[in-house]
Amino acid sequence: MIKKHCLFCDEIVSIEPEGDYDRYLGCSCSPGRFYTLLRDSYKPINLLPHQQKRKMLHVVSAYIRELTDCDEKVTITANDLESIVNSPEIPVTIEDKGNRLLQYLHRHSKGPGEPIVIQPLSRNYNLTYSPSLQELVYIIDKLSNEKLLVREGVTYKLTDEGWRVAVASAGGNKLKPCMILMSDDEDLRMDWQEGLLPRIEQCGYLPRLLTQSKTHSHEDYSLELIADNKLIIADLTGQSPGVYFAAGYALGMNIPVIWTVNSSEADKLVVQLQDIRPIVWDTVEELAVILQQKLSI
Repeated sequence: MIKKHCLFCDEIVSIEPEGDYDRYLGCSCSPGRFYTLLRDSYKPINLLPHQQKRKMLHVVSAYIRELTDCDEKVTITANDLESIVNSPEIPVTIEDKGNRLLQYLHRHSKGPGEPIVIQPLSRNYNLTYSPSLQELVYIIDKLSNEKLLVREGVTYKLTDEGWRVAVASAGGNKLKPCMILMSDDEDLRMDWQEGLLPRIEQCGYLPRLLTQSKTHSHEDYSLELIADNKLIIADLTGQSPGVYFAAGYALGMNIPVIWTVNSSEADKLVVQLQDIRPIVWDTVEELAVILQQKLSI
């Protein structure tokens, strides 16, 4: 695989050419993920004056890190640097930078007290948009003294108050997109809308209903809509081919799928129950309780 120097975190990284762009894989800007840089922008950025690089490049690295950590795709060109660095969304004060670390821990844990490993610190000071490791260490010590986090070696835990501050500074919990696939039955759709969606939202998801009739082809589904979700709930009541297709597509994208079916139609499925192991439900209220328990694990 081709190796190249990442301009923003100063690491040698594997790249994958993609048309006029290069994907930079797994560097400190995007651990376990990637960002994309316009190939023709590499040289102009590299030729920037040293003082300008010191002012800008660590901010861009942090910007990439935060967005890709939130599962957003990031494409950078040389013309983007000024707007990124001068964006009002970029934290400037130590307090705001500390909040970004709290938000990172919040995104990666299910609740206060869950240990999150950050190692080594020298590859992670972009978590706080800091220009140096020294500032990150200062921020960690400050948050520890304020009883917002607990540091134990390379693990970090949010306290109850740290969790609250993380949520408040992020403008509340960021809900994960979730798609509910079901047949086009108006009464059933209304029952799900009123009785199921609020319970799923309480589990940290932003649910959206997508209905499909028996007579319509799977082409009525937007595959892009499916691909953007963190969870799919596929209800097979009504035997809609589109539900099977869209849920199968989601599985191919490694998106978790929860299958459900009303007990009145459980014996009529075109696939065997043991193949997909759907949740068999009698009432929407009963299903809401089961899903809430399953999603809270």
